[in-house]
Amino acid sequence: MSKKRETEFGIAMRNFTKYPEMPSAAELIDYGVRMEELGYESIWAWDHILLGVEPNFPIHEALIILTAIAARTTKIKIGTGILVMPMRNPVILAKELATIDHISNGRLLVGAAVGWYKREFDSLGTEFTQRGKIMEQSLEVIKRLWTEEKVDGSYPPYNLRGAVLYPKPVQKPHPPILIGGYVDAVLKRAATKGDGWLTYYYTAESFKKSWAKIIAFAEEAGRNPDELTSTNQLPICIGPRAKIEAPMKHWLQTEWDYASWSESTMDSAIMGTPDECVEQLMPHIEAGIDRIIFVPFKYEKEQVEAVAQEIIPRLKKKATGAKT
Repeated sequence: MSKKRETEFGIAMRNFTKYPEMPSAAELIDYGVRMEELGYESIWAWDHILLGVEPNFPIHEALIILTAIAARTTKIKIGTGILVMPMRNPVILAKELATIDHISNGRLLVGAAVGWYKREFDSLGTEFTQRGKIMEQSLEVIKRLWTEEKVDGSYPPYNLRGAVLYPKPVQKPHPPILIGGYVDAVLKRAATKGDGWLTYYYTAESFKKSWAKIIAFAEEAGRNPDELTSTNQLPICIGPRAKIEAPMKHWLQTEWDYASWSESTMDSAIMGTPDECVEQLMPHIEAGIDRIIFVPFKYEKEQVEAVAQEIIPRLKKKATGAKT
C-alpha cells in the first residue's frame, strides 16, 4: 500500500483510574502541557460518564479536560479517543465541540463511536439498542449545524426550525470526525460519513484487513479514500522483555476491555528494547497507518518520555530510510 502521508504519533491520557484511586485534574492538565513539550502530535482522552461497578473506574469528563489542556497549549492536537456520541444531545455537542475548536485555535480531533456499556446508556435515558441509528442522526445534525447558515429538519426528538449555530468551527469545513468501531456497518459509516477511522489495539494485519474494507466502501460510495485517515491506539512498554512482559500482560488483562466482536487484542502490545519496539511498530507504518496513539504502560513518566525520545525518532528515521 502506498503511503500518502507521514505517520503521526499521539499519546493517550489517563483520565480514568481504578477505584479507590482518583484521577487528578491538575495532573492531567500538566501532563497535556508536558506532552506538547515532548513533541507528541496529539493527546487523547477516553470518554465515559459512568464506568464500572465492582470495581468502578473514576473518570474525568473528556471534553472538559481537553478544553483545559487546549487553553494551556499552542501546538498539540486534542482528541476524543473515543467520544460516545449517542449518549449526548447533538445540538449541545455541536456547540461544545465548535467552542473547543476555537479555544484550541483549530486543534480539535473528534473520535466518535456508538458505545458499548448498556448500564451507562440506561442511566442517561438513551435507548441502547438504537445507538447506531442515533449516531447516524447525530452526525448529520452536527455537521449541518457546523456547515450550514440555518438548519431546518426533524430529527426526533429534536426539531430544528431555523437553527443557527455560530461561531462555526475554526477548521473548515469542520473538525475531522474519526469513526470508531469494528463491525462492517461501522467501517461503512467511517468510509461514507466520517473523515477517517479510529481503532483500538489492532495488530498491523487486522488493521490492513479492516482498512481495505473501508477503502472499498468509500470507492463504492464515490468517495476518494485518500481523503480518509486511519488511527490505531497501541499499548507499549519499553524495557528488557523478560522483565516487563508479565507486568505488561497483567495490566492489559485487568484494566482493559476487548470487544468480542472485534479483533482488538492484547497481542497488539509493543514490548521490548527501543530497537525491538521499533521493529514491531514498522509493520503498522508499512501498512499505511496515518496515526499511532501510544498507550504507555501504566502511563509511567519514564515510559511516556522514552516513547517520545527513543521510539518516535527511531521510527521517523527508519520510515524515511525505507522510503529513500
